[in-house]
Amino acid sequence: MEAQQMNLDTIANNLANVNTTGFKKSKVEFQDLLYQTNRLAGADVGAGNQVPTSLQVGHGARPVATAKNFSTGELNQTGEKLDIAIAGPGFFKVQRPNGTNAWTRDGAFKLNSTGSIVTSDGLPVLSFAGITVDPTVTGITVAPTGEVTVQRGSDLPTLAGTIVLSRFANPQGLQSIGSNLYLATPASGTEQTGEPGDNGFGELAQGFLELSNVKVVEEMVNLIKAQRAYEVNSKAIQAADEMMQMSNRLRG
Repeated sequence: MEAQQMNLDTIANNLANVNTTGFKKSKVEFQDLLYQTNRLAGADVGAGNQVPTSLQVGHGARPVATAKNFSTGELNQTGEKLDIAIAGPGFFKVQRPNGTNAWTRDGAFKLNSTGSIVTSDGLPVLSFAGITVDPTVTGITVAPTGEVTVQRGSDLPTLAGTIVLSRFANPQGLQSIGSNLYLATPASGTEQTGEPGDNGFGELAQGFLELSNVKVVEEMVNLIKAQRAYEVNSKAIQAADEMMQMSNRLRG
C-alpha cells in the first residue's frame, strides 16, 4: 500500500504539471521484496526424484526509482522573440544565486536591466554567454542552429553570438530541484556541450515553448490503476485479519 501511495503521488505530480513549460513526466518503478522459501525447486525427495517447483511466499513490493521520461513535448507557438524551444536532446545552462550551475528545458527567457538574457526567475542563462541585447536593438533572430543575429535600426543584421546547449550521457540521473531546474549528479555523467543541430543536439525553435510531455488521458488511466491496486491491497489485509480472527475463535 505504501508503494502504491508513492505511485499515486507521482501520477498526481505529473497531472499538476501538465501546463509547466518543459516539464518531464516521471514513472515509479517497482521491485518485488524478499521471498520466504519453504521448499527449493530441484530438492531431492528420494528415489532419484526432484521437486519440480519451489514453495515460496513473497513479501510485497517496493518502489526503487522514479524515472524521468525526457521525450520532447509538443512545441507551442507563442510569437515571443525570446521564447526558445529545443526540438530534441539538450538543455539550457543557467547559473544559480549561489554560483553553481543548473540546467533547464524551460526556454521562456527575458531581458534584465543590463540587456542580459535570464530565466523567469532572473537566473543568468550561460548558454547565451557573451550575448547581450542593448536598447538600440530593434530585432533579434535565433537560427535553428543557434546563431543569434540582432538588428539595429536600418543597419544590416549582425551576428551577436551562438547559443551553446548541454547534454548528459544519462539525463535520467539528473536531480530535479524544482523551478524547472536540474542538477548534475555522478549518475548523470559530466556535461557535454555543443551547438544546436550538431552531433545529436536538438535544433532551436524561436517563438515556441516546449509544453509538458504529460498525457492527461494516460495519467488518468494510471491513476485509476494505482487506486484500484491500493484498494485491492487493503482488501487483502482485511481478509487476512478476518481469517486470523476466525482462527482465534476456534475451540479445541
